[in-house]
Amino acid sequence: MTRPTPNDSAGAPGRPSGSPSRARRAVVIGGGAAGMLAAAALDGIAEEITVVERDPLPDGPEPRKSLPQARHTHLLWSGGARAFEELLPGINDRWLAAGARRIPMPTGLVTLSSRGWLRRWPEMQHMIACSRDLLDWVVRTELLRRPAVRILEGHTVRSLLGSADRVTGVRLDAPDGTELTLGADLVIDAAGRGSRATAWLRELGIGAIEEGEVDSGLVYATRIYRAPAGSEDFPVVNVQSDPGNPVPGRTATIVPIENGRWMVTLSGTRGGEPPADPAEFERFARTGPRHPVVGELISLTTPLSPEVTLSRSTVNRRRYFERSARWPDGFIAMGDSVATYNPVYGQGMSVAAQGAVELRDALRTHPLDEPGLARRVQRSIARPVGVAWDLATSLDIRYPGARGEQPRPGSGLMNHYVNRLAYAATGRARLTRAFIGVITLSEPLSSWLHPDVVVGALRGPGRRPLGAPPLTVRELKVAAGEGT
Repeated sequence: MTRPTPNDSAGAPGRPSGSPSRARRAVVIGGGAAGMLAAAALDGIAEEITVVERDPLPDGPEPRKSLPQARHTHLLWSGGARAFEELLPGINDRWLAAGARRIPMPTGLVTLSSRGWLRRWPEMQHMIACSRDLLDWVVRTELLRRPAVRILEGHTVRSLLGSADRVTGVRLDAPDGTELTLGADLVIDAAGRGSRATAWLRELGIGAIEEGEVDSGLVYATRIYRAPAGSEDFPVVNVQSDPGNPVPGRTATIVPIENGRWMVTLSGTRGGEPPADPAEFERFARTGPRHPVVGELISLTTPLSPEVTLSRSTVNRRRYFERSARWPDGFIAMGDSVATYNPVYGQGMSVAAQGAVELRDALRTHPLDEPGLARRVQRSIARPVGVAWDLATSLDIRYPGARGEQPRPGSGLMNHYVNRLAYAATGRARLTRAFIGVITLSEPLSSWLHPDVVVGALRGPGRRPLGAPPLTVRELKVAAGEGT
């Protein structure tokens, strides 16, 4: 564990910004994926980058105390994977070398969308599939090779230093209770869903931050299974819910992860929650979602985890920092500190990575402590956040008993169009490409309004819908234990 020395204390940023004797310093609050991405964006720009993490970090791909949701399915969409690669060249290959899988989409995907089974066309996008523990560990290992980056483990940020005009650092509590201060030209809050940024800003004199929330009441449950022999290329299997049907939404997903395992996650919105009882897990997978394929597949293999991990932290919550009438220089929030999404959609890491690219691009052309830079970056970060927010909340608010921010006027017409597009995508490759391009955060939402896409959506799928999961004969044999 590294601690700041007396020379790290606040005061350095008080010197003239042009002083050649002062290193440019940045502090990142939070040692999770968003924090590591922020550090990557700052590398080569700030000479000293200190990541402050309240918990001890594991030495390998192991669970982290402050990230309980890591025990559930995490997918990194291609839009996010490309952003990670921009910030950390070679990181995708390092994930694969460590045991992750690159899943071509929709080739390696067996999914029942809200409007029907998607066909497994040749690759259009992709995803990275592995445990969250592995993904974070590989990223953290890569960052710690960089001389400018250090991590203070076991330290808690108590408050920001500075004023409503400029943040100049942070006040910390060390593990032994000692209070420390750490000066910085730029402070990045990547503390996640537990961020105290709004309270810290109020203490500096910044007014209340507008917030939005949509809660579908979703609960999700995960169990680890042994992957069948010969299943190294087995697809991701996913049964989605239909928000247009006025019943609780239930889903089931199998994601192949490292070390010959399947991570199986079930979910249900208010009134249709999955069970915590291991004896009921398979039954729910068979009878709860719109198709029993996940339950049928896991019945042919062996559970490796004796218990079911159940979580309820699934609320979509957004802080509209970019709308604040006043914003201090030297402070930026990103990742889950800005917005959290229903994890069923797998958006969080990809949005954080795209936000970090926005940060990196801004810092390449502007000084770290330039007046007005933080506000501009905060507004840039809001762009990928807004796409993911609209996708998630427009669906979640439609489930029975959902609470929170209501759809904007005219959203009903848009929902009808998106349903039509999803239906047409079940039979037309071009529309599948357009559909998953946005879902994987690889294309802007506006691409769904391209004239060719609109015409295709109106024409419909053009093929008879698939009546069963598009698993191959070989995949069915592998699942049944006949793959060797």
